[in-house]
Amino acid sequence: MSQFYLTALQLALCLGPMAMGIFISMKVFNIPDITTDGSYTLGATVTAVLISAHFPLWMVLPISMLCGAMAGTCTGFIHTKLKIDALLSGILIMTALYSVNLMIMGRSNIPLINTASVFEQFHFFKNEQLNQLSTAILMVSLLLCFIIYLLNTDFGIAMRATGNNPVMTKALGINNDRIKIIGLAMANALTALSGFLVAQYQGFADINMGIGIVITGLGSVLIADTLKKWFNIKKISTQILLVVLGCFVFQSVLAFTLSIGIDPNMLKMVTAIFVLIIVALPRISGGWVKK
Repeated sequence: MSQFYLTALQLALCLGPMAMGIFISMKVFNIPDITTDGSYTLGATVTAVLISAHFPLWMVLPISMLCGAMAGTCTGFIHTKLKIDALLSGILIMTALYSVNLMIMGRSNIPLINTASVFEQFHFFKNEQLNQLSTAILMVSLLLCFIIYLLNTDFGIAMRATGNNPVMTKALGINNDRIKIIGLAMANALTALSGFLVAQYQGFADINMGIGIVITGLGSVLIADTLKKWFNIKKISTQILLVVLGCFVFQSVLAFTLSIGIDPNMLKMVTAIFVLIIVALPRISGGWVKK
């Protein structure tokens, strides 16, 4: 059973950047960005194609993130410049990305057998799984430090202010549209980074691997939001850390579900029920729904 949870931790770390991206779009900008489903697969697709073509990993990583950022930029442009609802903007780009990903791959699945992997670049332990885990921890820790630093800079504060009170920020001379476009680009670059990591961890990229991935990120953010309310946490740095913790909790629930022998075909239903419970939990007090 411990193997299930070790795998859950590894996968949670790989999905951590995606959860941080959803935190930025949902909690910072109050934008439900469905582009995630497409940009996650885009990151994995670009990674698989470039690695198969023997591109060095130090080139693959920024190219994958740049492609994700371009997807987020398109969503932001449609939302802010064409004045189309944010949810619909994300759905349009997500739908378009399905075709884009197919064109990039040229087929529905690309295996990554006997190819370079970011998890093989560092050798902290002789055990392969522990080495993969430590590499993932290192990468996510560096990313956490960067995101926490960014959100505490003047630009990061402007982002948070735009999400909280766009009327005030506009009065202060901040270009809200530009900030939102940059924020969505950043969020989808992080999502593409998760695609980059998961494709290498799983050893393949598939055209359907992003379907429903936004639920995983949303569940992680909602778990973090529940913990934030329970412990009355205000610091943005702690909230970001809780998002990664929420990602691990989410994956652990799925690992527990598999470990007790529940049919894998029921996994999506378990995911939906768990997210429903997380959403409902803060609204329930003493067993009674607050009116």
